[in-house]
Amino acid sequence: MRHLIASFIFIIALAATTYGQNDYNQAIGVRGGLYNGVTYKKALSSNNYLEILGSIRWGGAVVTGLYEVTKNLDPDTPRLNWYYGFGAHIGLWSDYNDNAWFDEDADDFMAIGVDGIIGIEYTFEEVPINLSADWKPVINLIGADNAVGFFGAAASVRYVF
Repeated sequence: MRHLIASFIFIIALAATTYGQNDYNQAIGVRGGLYNGVTYKKALSSNNYLEILGSIRWGGAVVTGLYEVTKNLDPDTPRLNWYYGFGAHIGLWSDYNDNAWFDEDADDFMAIGVDGIIGIEYTFEEVPINLSADWKPVINLIGADNAVGFFGAAASVRYVF
């Protein structure tokens, strides 16, 4: 994991000298919170984005797809935005004994559900970096006893291009 983070920082440092846009079409980075993982964000239009999250936890993985609407937070700060959206996730686990939601007697576990997201982000003008913080509640429709999760807060650092 340290090598992945070091490689990511190196790529950002190399690209920083060529960055000159105020907005971004795509961004890729790391996400830290209850579920650690990766994030990829793609502009669909000037205010709409598709975000794909991949995260790992409890000996398994979750993939989430989100449709997001972005709005400027402050007219004097054009790269400071807030966003909201919705989407869906699918997850597969095999080691989840530390999670009270799951049946400890089961061998494997799958969950499919819906997600919401609300957050704030800032894209730097001088370097190709985007920082964000968000809250992503989930409802499992299949698996985890149809559990509702309200603890999906996270922060992301993305390289924009």
